[in-house]
Amino acid sequence: MKKALIITYYWPPSGGAGVQRWLKFAKYLRDYGWEPVIYTPENPEYPAVDHSLEKDIADNITVLKTKIKEPYNLYKRFVGRKKSDQIKSAFLSEKKTPALAEKISVWIRGNFFIPDARVFWIKPSVKYLIEYLSLYSVDAIISTGPPHSMHMIALKVHQKTGLPWVADFRDPWTHIDYYKDLKLTAFADRKHHKLEKQVLSKANRVVVVSQGMKSAFETIHKRHYDVITNGFDDEDIPKEIQIKSNRFTIAHIGSLTKSRNPETLWLALNKITNQNKQFAQKLEIKIIGKADWVAREAIRNAGIEKYVEYIDYLPHDMVVQEQVAAGVLLLIINRTENAKMIVTGKLFEYLAARRPILCIGPTDGDASAIIRQTDSGLIADYDDQTLIESHLERLYNAFLTEKQLFQYRNIESYTRKNLTKELAVILDSI
Repeated sequence: MKKALIITYYWPPSGGAGVQRWLKFAKYLRDYGWEPVIYTPENPEYPAVDHSLEKDIADNITVLKTKIKEPYNLYKRFVGRKKSDQIKSAFLSEKKTPALAEKISVWIRGNFFIPDARVFWIKPSVKYLIEYLSLYSVDAIISTGPPHSMHMIALKVHQKTGLPWVADFRDPWTHIDYYKDLKLTAFADRKHHKLEKQVLSKANRVVVVSQGMKSAFETIHKRHYDVITNGFDDEDIPKEIQIKSNRFTIAHIGSLTKSRNPETLWLALNKITNQNKQFAQKLEIKIIGKADWVAREAIRNAGIEKYVEYIDYLPHDMVVQEQVAAGVLLLIINRTENAKMIVTGKLFEYLAARRPILCIGPTDGDASAIIRQTDSGLIADYDDQTLIESHLERLYNAFLTEKQLFQYRNIESYTRKNLTKELAVILDSI
């Protein structure tokens, strides 16, 4: 069996979205003739810890770990946080205005830690992996980012060994929605673009998660890009769960950042709850994941806070149960310049739950296209409050009458096993 060295920052017990993609690829790669060898930090700064994901680690898999030096302890001291505090998702704030120290730290992050805060792990990782590869052979290298330091490690190992290399981008680099918020100097901006182009031009294959991301990368470097979307593991879906509830539950899974704050939705819910007492009595909104101050304030101002339950974090197995039990799954696409290319991983787990999706974002974006293709939900633009109200009323009436609105067509193509088969085809070709 051939071996693939997978360089990833996120690995169980890491929680959050970043770990899912390669945990699941590694789980199924053996079925297609590839043995995964994982390289990951021994002491990383995870956004969350989720031990429930450890059950998905393939039996007897080789996991290589080395210590990483990160600047987060200095950052925590600088902004007045405890050493045990976890670093929040990018640009997610608990306050109306970020403190001056936080603003300065963001500037330092973007301009001094290039490509990211894991930059100090590149050199020791290259040294360690070259020594490892002198003793144990592999047939391919895979790097997944962000953090994009993983790509820089792979680039250097690729250059020193000649091993074929697949660079996997779960998110864009210079097209990421918060790139402009880093307040980069001209020098730092040039360096980010230079490193990005190096990866795109030197890797044997580059894999991205959406058609929009492929188009964006083509403007940076012309080459062939492979699209392998995120997906869902059907083994994660509960076989028996009580879906019927007397509450009309709208659930949002994941961070509710400032750019994902759907103000028109909150206003639409306010209007309907004021007009329809039965709707108000049955409404329940679950926000499972960190919520930015801006989003919480918008909910307060809309007068719907009494319907909202905030849950900062749940283990993945419990999240899956919440998705299957929800009346409506809320998908908010970041309201940013790159909105059309955003296809969040949660969309595919929403598909697996076979519950109605309400998507608020670009009606001509990649996520909307998948929802239409699979007949899995309703879509409205950010500012179309009238259509959002209409969608809510339609979803609520279907809830009352137990009517199935959607067909959930061809979602099997998004299973992790089928997607791993696509990855194996790429690995076999290099």
